[in-house]
Amino acid sequence: MSTGEKMRAVVARGYGGPGVLETVTVPLPEPGPGQVRVHVEAATVNPVDLVTRSGALVEAGLMAEREQTGIGWDVAGVVDRAGAGVTAFVPGQRVIGLRDLLDVSLGAYAEYAVLDAAAVAPAPPDVPAEAAATLPLNGLTALQALDLLGLVAGDTVLVTGAAGAVGGFAVELAVRRGLRVVAQAGSADEEFVRGLGAEWVVGRAVADLASEVRRLVPGGTDGALDTAGLGIRALAAVRTRGSYATVAGGTAPLPLRGIRVHQQWISADGPALAELAALGLTLRVAETLPLEHAAEAHKRLAAGGIRGRLVLVP
Repeated sequence: MSTGEKMRAVVARGYGGPGVLETVTVPLPEPGPGQVRVHVEAATVNPVDLVTRSGALVEAGLMAEREQTGIGWDVAGVVDRAGAGVTAFVPGQRVIGLRDLLDVSLGAYAEYAVLDAAAVAPAPPDVPAEAAATLPLNGLTALQALDLLGLVAGDTVLVTGAAGAVGGFAVELAVRRGLRVVAQAGSADEEFVRGLGAEWVVGRAVADLASEVRRLVPGGTDGALDTAGLGIRALAAVRTRGSYATVAGGTAPLPLRGIRVHQQWISADGPALAELAALGLTLRVAETLPLEHAAEAHKRLAAGGIRGRLVLVP
């Protein structure tokens, strides 16, 4: 349903390169029972957006082919309207949220987004919307992957891609749990990941990752959170009967040496997101761009070398 009012949104018309992204005018969506409508102040550009736009998720059978596909998962903004049965959020409240449905016609790249109330949390206090929008997808991914590892205080964990958006949160959250972190990162990022709490840093260019990790932690780490999709290279750094989790689709290695192997798939979780928002984690915005510059943002993210996230502002 809609009221006849209109809004701007960026969608993918078909699949392919950034050129398939188009700014359109569409009816303003209405929240249903258990949903809220958020006036979007910022929407983060994530790697999954590029994969969705390309059509790779259709080819993988993770979503159906459609003429118009919504793009964008992360939202920061203000509740505009609450659907029937929603009591936890009221109009005017600043929130962050996550859209975890792939197969939709409208995503977070829009002036307004309708989300399940269960996927929404109060925004971090005194944090600009552009920074707050970088937390939901990447923060929850790191949190849920760490949960899968089942490690306890005093254990050691390897975090690959530790300077990335998910990796950075993973290092901070692991340290808060009392874990000792081996961070894999480029030499230019060593100071940054040590500042997040990493005890050891292994260079990204190291030829034999496992040997270097085992030199630092004899016998191997108790677990590995593989945000870089290194697969067997990261698994080899884990001790026998340890645990391994990857957040990169299709990169989970075989469970050699009795290692518990997990593929982490993100799911929206408002209460967990609220806890993350209260922790004061390091939020990194590479740059903000206008909503209609989404194609440029996709090109820049694909080119690599960005630290933090590009954020679209409607």
